[in-house]
Amino acid sequence: MLTAFSTALSALTAHSTAIDVVGNNLANLNTPGYKTSVVSFNDLVTQSLGAGLGETQVGFGVGRPVTLRQFTQGAIQTTGGTMDAAIQGDGFFIVKLVNGGTGYTRGGNFQVDLSGALTTATGQKVQGWSQLNPDGTVNTNANIDDIVVPVGNLKFPVATSTFDLDLNLNAAGTAGPPATVFSTTVEVYDSLGKSHVVSVNFTRAATTNQWDYTLSVPDEDLTAPFTPVTGTIEFDSAGRLVSPAVTDAQPSMTISGLANGATDMNITWRLWDGTRPRLTQFTQESGVSALAQNGSPTSNLARVSLADGGKIVAQYTNGTQLVVGQLAMAMVRNPASLIAVGNNNFQMSSRSAEAAVGLPGTGGRGLALGGVVESSTVDIAREFTNLIVYQRGYQANGKVIVTADEISQETINLKR
Repeated sequence: MLTAFSTALSALTAHSTAIDVVGNNLANLNTPGYKTSVVSFNDLVTQSLGAGLGETQVGFGVGRPVTLRQFTQGAIQTTGGTMDAAIQGDGFFIVKLVNGGTGYTRGGNFQVDLSGALTTATGQKVQGWSQLNPDGTVNTNANIDDIVVPVGNLKFPVATSTFDLDLNLNAAGTAGPPATVFSTTVEVYDSLGKSHVVSVNFTRAATTNQWDYTLSVPDEDLTAPFTPVTGTIEFDSAGRLVSPAVTDAQPSMTISGLANGATDMNITWRLWDGTRPRLTQFTQESGVSALAQNGSPTSNLARVSLADGGKIVAQYTNGTQLVVGQLAMAMVRNPASLIAVGNNNFQMSSRSAEAAVGLPGTGGRGLALGGVVESSTVDIAREFTNLIVYQRGYQANGKVIVTADEISQETINLKR
């Protein structure tokens, strides 16, 4: 009879714990990246009654429930936040906790603090790479550290060293007189970020399928008059560029004595895109279809955002974009062993496998998506169902205690 009290009390304690877990799940219904917990019940050792070999077994009730975190994929929700991120697949973002330890989180609602560091919504610094190589790329071979986002800085100018023109010259043009002429311009930049206009002029030559070209810049940009660069290009009968050939030296020009004191410019005109000629000669009006050059003026930082792949992208006022940081991701083989430490973060336990750190989308790690967050995996319908079940279990075991007490009273009254 006394066993009935202890077993029912163990059940009351277990169901009370289960209700606490449901309450915590419902409280985090809208917490980004939250993973729902489930309760696992287990019975206690049984005792055998009578002289038989286990024909009558009575258990000692239910043990302390075990809570299991379910790391299933949450829905991806668009937020429009420039620094928001979500993981699609396995893995965790890495953060530095207040105590200096390493934490892991699926919550990607990030922000930038006063020092320019990328942090979680609760202030933990996000880990990754923001150190740049000499060529301007992010050095992902270094150790991970706090990601520092550039704020309000200037982008140095880049002097133009090459330009491209995709254009067609009209095969119906004549050598004249007057000769058929076509002109276009390309804006280039010097080492101080000042723009200059390179004029490219084509004149139909007397020789079949040949055009003479002239490259020049305005004399007012220089301390002395510019000597135009001239040459000839030739096409075959199919309108394909044959000279200068892809293996020949490409036309180039040197702009020296710039009036603003900038470094002399050496610019190559690239006539070929790999093995594809950029210039053609067909019976169609002469025109440029595309032009490009690799220089840029001085520009201000306009905005910083987190793009797909976990890349931190800085956009400048001249339209250029640079990757200035990279989020790191950790892969834990048995994520259910992690310990929740609050603020949507987890830490390793003694049962956790070593975390494998690397780039998103590699080594089994999931994809990092920008401008979105992962929703909580709490299913409100399932939680309310569990709440009803646990309530009924609590009430049923309460009834066991009442019944056992009444029987005890009846037994005590037998001696009167």
